[in-house]
Amino acid sequence: MFLKLDSMASKLVNPASQAGHPVPRMRKMLKTHSRSVPAIIHPWTRRENIADGVRPIHTIKVAEQSPGLVDDNKEINENDKDNREIEQIKADLYQAVQVINRGIFGVPSAKKSAILGLVELLESQNPTPDPTLNLEKVGGCWKLVYSTITILGSKRTKLGLRDFITLGDFFQNIDVAKGKAVNVINFNVRGLNLLNGQLTIEASFKTASKSRVDINYESSTIIPDQLMNLFRKNYDLLLSIFNPDGWLEITYVDDNMRIGRDDSGNIFILERSQESET
Repeated sequence: MFLKLDSMASKLVNPASQAGHPVPRMRKMLKTHSRSVPAIIHPWTRRENIADGVRPIHTIKVAEQSPGLVDDNKEINENDKDNREIEQIKADLYQAVQVINRGIFGVPSAKKSAILGLVELLESQNPTPDPTLNLEKVGGCWKLVYSTITILGSKRTKLGLRDFITLGDFFQNIDVAKGKAVNVINFNVRGLNLLNGQLTIEASFKTASKSRVDINYESSTIIPDQLMNLFRKNYDLLLSIFNPDGWLEITYVDDNMRIGRDDSGNIFILERSQESET
């Protein structure tokens, strides 16, 4: 059987076996069309000569990623992950400092420890490790959201901060060009037609290291006069609590949050504010 097939195949393809016979019409038509229709070869194909003519060989071009691009993508992914982690820690921190009046009248020890843990996590991922070399991130208006400074016991009573006088918002305005900082503490007084007033403390600062500034107290005022009359007897006590004199270590700062520690071991957490209360 195999021999018979081979013999038939040799008769079909051996030109000598068909010498003198006319070429079938169909074969002529195929040759005619192959000459009249131009071959379309893909730009990425190459030709290889074979016995019957030219045969296109299609190749597949595989895109290669350069090592630099891979490294860049990896770095971007890692940065995105770090940013998400930081934003989550900040969200947890904001949640933790809710409903404690900025900590000024004390915080339960468990909550205080939780806040400290979140602060330390943020400090370990500070995106601005040399803040005094990037003071544009520090400048502007900030609002206090938490501090470990406290007014407790007899101090709170002497200042009338139990029922008669309540604390409003704390703002800090930093003028980098002038090396000035202005702290504004707002008060609301009950019983005097809801009198509003503020203590303003002005200070100067200068860079002491890549993350620390030295702060010098310059002046303070209370307005209006009615509020000054209420605090006059204990004015020194009030200043001793809010006087910024000393040094401040900027341990974390980004576009909307700043954390600092002073020479007394106090922690301050502030958020950027659009308001200016000077």
